Amino acid sequence: MSFSSEWSISPALQPKPEDYDFDLDAALGAVVGLKAIVPADAFTAETLGTERVGNGVLIRADGLVLTIGYLVTEAETIWLSLIDGRVIPGHVLAYDQVTGFGLVQALARINLPALPLGHSGSAAIGEHIVVGGAGGRARSLAARIVARQEFAGYWEYLLDDAIFTAPAHPQWGGAAVIGPAGDLLGIGSLQLQQSRDNQPAEHLNMIVPIDLLKPIMDDLLAFGRPNRPPRPWLGLYAAEVEDKLVVVGLAGAGPAARADVRPGDILLAVGDRKVRGLAGFFRRVWSLGDAGVEVPLTIHREGRTMSLRLPSADRSQFLKAHKLH
Repeated sequence: MSFSSEWSISPALQPKPEDYDFDLDAALGAVVGLKAIVPADAFTAETLGTERVGNGVLIRADGLVLTIGYLVTEAETIWLSLIDGRVIPGHVLAYDQVTGFGLVQALARINLPALPLGHSGSAAIGEHIVVGGAGGRARSLAARIVARQEFAGYWEYLLDDAIFTAPAHPQWGGAAVIGPAGDLLGIGSLQLQQSRDNQPAEHLNMIVPIDLLKPIMDDLLAFGRPNRPPRPWLGLYAAEVEDKLVVVGLAGAGPAARADVRPGDILLAVGDRKVRGLAGFFRRVWSLGDAGVEVPLTIHREGRTMSLRLPSADRSQFLKAHKLH
């Protein structure tokens, strides 16, 4: 049983066992298909959908699966599809909004080898890796690391040192990035386009580095989230447009919507500091304190400059809690 229609990577782009110093098929056997069902009234249902399909990676022999968190946020039903054709239920254990990682526990014995965690900090630009999708070699990609740099996502998300790989995997969500030692270097999050030197745009995958998981793993298993104060969340979506930071959308019932922030508003300053770029805006907001802190914004709207004060929130308070059935 598969969670997606029949497809495969072009044979020319698939990884070949003879090109690697590890058991490629065993490593890819740790990549599982993941299907999540989310209630229609969930906070993220409108933006992420109620049926989400992607990948996960078995990282412990007891059935612990690592994936990208947006696949499992607010999910009430999880199914895992294994390389041997079995489909078993799972349960969401944790989701970390800062890194984007999610953890799922398989609710049946898997009996497949887990993929060991590698050291993403030592992964170099140009290094050849495998982007593994559920289904073995036919759904996996021989790729390389093409960049390591800051990444800011419009949904109030920031990585200081994201990994970018090419060519892009067509089903990137939760895909495994497997390094030369046969270990896990990161988890697939996005597909992006990059243009350079008037060349056609290149499709890349943005990867969350595995080193970000290690300091929070125990907390995720014990509490379902890192044991740290939540960051202030505004519930606005912003983008850099012609050197301006523009509000392009709002999370329903979020702090920004309640404070009458509107799409099209240009963000000028947080407090007494001008903001330049999405990453700088996030860092300035987060520097004010923990979730609940008041955030003073200066915005430009239809020819007028105005000040607003937004009581920030803990984003997790808007989400449905995970339930074990």
